[in-house]
Amino acid sequence: MKYVPFYDPRKSYEENFKYGPFGAFSIQKKEPQYEFLGQKVYLPFGIANGPLINGNFVKAALDNGFDLVEYKDVRSKKFTCKPFPNVIPVAAKSDISLRAAKKGLIQAKDFKNVVTIADSFGIPSMDPDFWQKDITAAVKYAKKGQVVIGGIQGTIQKSGGFDAYVQDFIIVARLLKETGVKIIELNLSCPNEGVTNLLCFDYKRSVIVAEKVKNEIGNIPLLIKIAYFFDNTALTKLVQGIGNIVQGISAINTIPSKVFKNKKHSLRAFPDKGRLWSGTSGHGIKWAGVEMVEKLKKLREKNNLHFSIVGIGGVMTTEDYREYKEVGADAVMSATGAIWNPFLAQEIKNAL
Repeated sequence: MKYVPFYDPRKSYEENFKYGPFGAFSIQKKEPQYEFLGQKVYLPFGIANGPLINGNFVKAALDNGFDLVEYKDVRSKKFTCKPFPNVIPVAAKSDISLRAAKKGLIQAKDFKNVVTIADSFGIPSMDPDFWQKDITAAVKYAKKGQVVIGGIQGTIQKSGGFDAYVQDFIIVARLLKETGVKIIELNLSCPNEGVTNLLCFDYKRSVIVAEKVKNEIGNIPLLIKIAYFFDNTALTKLVQGIGNIVQGISAINTIPSKVFKNKKHSLRAFPDKGRLWSGTSGHGIKWAGVEMVEKLKKLREKNNLHFSIVGIGGVMTTEDYREYKEVGADAVMSATGAIWNPFLAQEIKNAL
């Protein structure tokens, strides 16, 4: 990787003093050139919902030049993480097809040169007494041209059915609004009580949840995060039903995959019960993220809608960022790529 030094040794001390800093630091001198959901940013690029698990992680991301950063999903009550291990390297150097994911991927020996991972966390959350204070502080870490996004995760209740599930979303939205976040993302790529295992695939219930949350948060822009849709009819119904409610759609979340320790598929990578399937992210799923951005752009135009599109999935390099932008993403976010390369935002800014 090649960087531009922020103190330019080819210039005099006086020139550096007057015109510096240069390189990645220089962008901070200018006014933000982009707008995303009403917020001015230096670059519509950042870290997606997932790896920024508390305010310390958010601050580090902001300090390293990621201008859109999302505080990982929070819930209405404390929710414990699934047992360790939670992240496993996957032996995949090319695209992971849906067929391959269903058949089963193989665990890599180590994280050296990792490009694709599988994760199994269970969407943990601290209790609201902690995360409200933590997010309030995290929002203040953002400098000019940067935005902190808050993520919402609903929790299925022991009684009350779908109505209680919706009410839980509303409670989290109300608490999150109080933190001062500028944008809220609603995670619809999560388990639900419907006829499918992801809420976003149940478009009628997704519309209900989005409407209720939007009513609760008022003028705060609302994003929804969805999974990869192989069923174009189902995606069309979701977009038509929700496109005038939300201000943006993020795609994609992970690709669900089976992961094994060996080629015989006799040993699970995540050993305990209920974790045969996990979420796969990184380079291997970029094809799915790019394809979804293209689909969303076409549906937005066809239905005369105006939501923004956030491209997520396999963003590891500057070229990945460019590809997402070229196919129609208004903003781009990374998770796996950013974890393994904390200078990714600076690299992209330098290249652009």
